[in-house]
Amino acid sequence: MEFFETVKNRYSCKKFNGKSVEKDKLEMILEAGRLAPTAKNLQEQHIYVAQSEEALSKIDASTPCRYNAGTVLVVAYDRDNVYTYPGGKQSSGAEDAAIVATHIMLAAHSVGVDSCWLNCFYADKLKADLGLKENEEILMLLDLGYAAEGFSPLENHFKRKPLSETVSYI
Repeated sequence: MEFFETVKNRYSCKKFNGKSVEKDKLEMILEAGRLAPTAKNLQEQHIYVAQSEEALSKIDASTPCRYNAGTVLVVAYDRDNVYTYPGGKQSSGAEDAAIVATHIMLAAHSVGVDSCWLNCFYADKLKADLGLKENEEILMLLDLGYAAEGFSPLENHFKRKPLSETVSYI
């Protein structure tokens, strides 16, 4: 699928049919994340693939937003392996993990897999429930799967502000 068509047509699926993503498609999607750029090429991200009943129930305990997805990716990063920007106030961890997650989300759409970016969850609870390492921070969850029959993008999906409202030339 052509890149701009992928960007234009990808939407947040809020109702999945429960089917897990096939291994070959999942590996392609994860490879897109592996290829994403990170500051100083630190590659501090770690992706956890949740498909088991046990893992999905732990996710359900932390968010109401799984929407019956059969696969959920937990995108985390190692806060001890980040680039600290000049001035010392910011680091690359969340930013790099977001780039990785975006690559994954767009790759999913390009192979016919629907997704939904989740940031409505209890990160500390989920981190403990999944047994993540102390130095890892969860950035987001990404529901992956296939839209339930008859589901389509929400009405507001295609409403976008014009560039004149979101871009300034200085």
